[in-house]
Amino acid sequence: MKTLDRLTKGDAHGIHYAVSIFFATAVLWVLSQSVQSSPVWAISSMVATSDPLMKQAVLMMRARIINTVVGCLIGLLFIAAGGPELVMLPIAMAITVLLSSYVIRIQTMWRQAPISAAFVIAAGLEHHTRRNGLIAGGDRMVEVLAGCIVGIIAAWAVSKVWPLPDATPDASSK
Repeated sequence: MKTLDRLTKGDAHGIHYAVSIFFATAVLWVLSQSVQSSPVWAISSMVATSDPLMKQAVLMMRARIINTVVGCLIGLLFIAAGGPELVMLPIAMAITVLLSSYVIRIQTMWRQAPISAAFVIAAGLEHHTRRNGLIAGGDRMVEVLAGCIVGIIAAWAVSKVWPLPDATPDASSK
């Protein structure tokens, strides 16, 4: 234990995060295999949402989910309106950036909105028809949101089993 303390300098946040990521990745892998889906988008969302400190994880998840939903809905709207055409990608991303920046105004994870729009439209482009593109884009949206949810649940579970001290110094240490 002394070796671990010496290596981490008493800061267990990285180990805590690794444990949370391990369990969340395992859950997402099993879930994705049961529905015959790729776990890539769910796992990337989980990593972006997770944090060893629950307060920070909740803030990240809220921002991620709102911006993800905005981006996914814009992507689905552009697939529905314009079909699986490559020109829809840059137009949808630009509009998503404007909407996220000036209407939604959640600065944390704001870049997630155009990224999500791109994921959804790219999934739609792979299927060459409007209907199949909408289905694929919807599936991608569900994968991303599932990753956010599993990430916060894993962070919460690990924080209950192994609570970390708050990162902010208290008044008594001054």
